[in-house]
Amino acid sequence: MTNNQKAITKHRPEWLKKRVSVNSQQKWVRELLKYLNLHTVCQSAVCPNIAECFGKGTATFLILGNTCTRNCRFCAVNSGEPEKVDGDEPKRLATAVQKLNLKHVVITSVTRDDLSDGGAGHFARTISEIHGKSPETTVEVLTPDFQGDIEALKIVLERRPDIFNHNVETVPRLYSSVRPMADYQRSLDILAKAKEIAPDLLTKSGIMLGLGETRKEVSEVIKDLLDAGCDILTVGQYLSPSKVHFETKEYIRPEVFDDIKKEAQKMGFKYVASAPFVRSSFNAKEAFDMIKGGNK
Repeated sequence: MTNNQKAITKHRPEWLKKRVSVNSQQKWVRELLKYLNLHTVCQSAVCPNIAECFGKGTATFLILGNTCTRNCRFCAVNSGEPEKVDGDEPKRLATAVQKLNLKHVVITSVTRDDLSDGGAGHFARTISEIHGKSPETTVEVLTPDFQGDIEALKIVLERRPDIFNHNVETVPRLYSSVRPMADYQRSLDILAKAKEIAPDLLTKSGIMLGLGETRKEVSEVIKDLLDAGCDILTVGQYLSPSKVHFETKEYIRPEVFDDIKKEAQKMGFKYVASAPFVRSSFNAKEAFDMIKGGNK
């Protein structure tokens, strides 16, 4: 980030190095997901926290296939012609939630602009299946923007997820180069409409740092999200998945993340996670429990 932050472009700094260990729990989660033919964003998006999350028996499920209809340059998920919708997937996913004994589950998807409802109906069926098999499990959905279709949004919200998450990802100036098929204002509008439709629903969004944004731009995005009624904010370091993806422009120091957290908390967010390895769904249950007091 600019504004007195020196970019580090050649070598990843020490605060962004993780030691990865493999245990029996991780192996069991991987085997179960393979057996049930389920995708996770942990694997598809090459998340740096995969070992830690799998080691705790948690995962963020990726529904509607493993191929996205959009071409965001930061994302490691495949882009191209999407798969046929698997109607049995919601049941298998609910089975995985039950077998993993998850107390909080995060459901996300690739963007499916090829579907008339953007995949909203599939999200709804998945929520219902989880509620049916694991009624005590809280459900967080991380959805695409549904191309701004409010009726599609309503389909998801009618099934009463506990948290509605939609990430703006970066500052508006960088959308044309980082998210060319997305729209910043449309994302804000989806978050605001979700809160309007379901005022008691917790809403959440996240941004990445290190794509070339300025500190001032980050503050403006945080304010925009708060104005849209967003309750939970996540801020993490962008790490380019490969040489063909958008380049990591700089590595942001941990103290900058701390400063952003303090700023957002002071502004009024109910929960803020801001650190280099923070990702949208990392420690999601902890955020929910802190807000709700662990009552569910």
